[in-house]
Amino acid sequence: MSQERPKKLYGLAAEFTTTPGIYHAAEKVKDAGFRWFDCLVPFPVHGLDRAMGVKMTILPIIVFCAGVTGFIAACCLQIFTNSLEVDLWALVPVVGYQFDVSGKPLLGPAAFVPVAFEMTVLFSALTAVFGTLILNKLPMFYHPTLKHPALARATDDRFFLVIEARDPKFVRSEVEAFLHTLEPESIIELDA
Repeated sequence: MSQERPKKLYGLAAEFTTTPGIYHAAEKVKDAGFRWFDCLVPFPVHGLDRAMGVKMTILPIIVFCAGVTGFIAACCLQIFTNSLEVDLWALVPVVGYQFDVSGKPLLGPAAFVPVAFEMTVLFSALTAVFGTLILNKLPMFYHPTLKHPALARATDDRFFLVIEARDPKFVRSEVEAFLHTLEPESIIELDA
């Protein structure tokens, strides 16, 4: 005898066929006070993030700080390797090899440009890639919206607005009635 486990509700999805439909639906859902909702679209819809109330990410600030760190690290590395020798017992930097080439200054700024630029770009690029993955919680190998076959059309020609059951305002009957007011093609129940 096998007992079937009751299905846990992830949320309700409303299906739309046009970009204005999903855009105006997202505005109305945000204005209704829902916080846990998402829009699944086959291509970027201009202004949809503003309509949903999505705030700017902190990623640009993190990438800028990483670039500054790379620049400072490059400058410190070059100063250390070009002119300083550290007495480990006294922990005091002392002048090391003063290698004069063609009368150029020992710590000339022009020599710092290539290494400082490359380190700045390296630190910024790596932070952008890994920061994006971390902030977006990627890789995500499973999501409840992948279970329902109708939502596969979100990558082709349909637009879906999903209100999650974890939203504080979520009451199934009220949310379903609200979604009907948005005039979707259909409303789909999503299991967790």
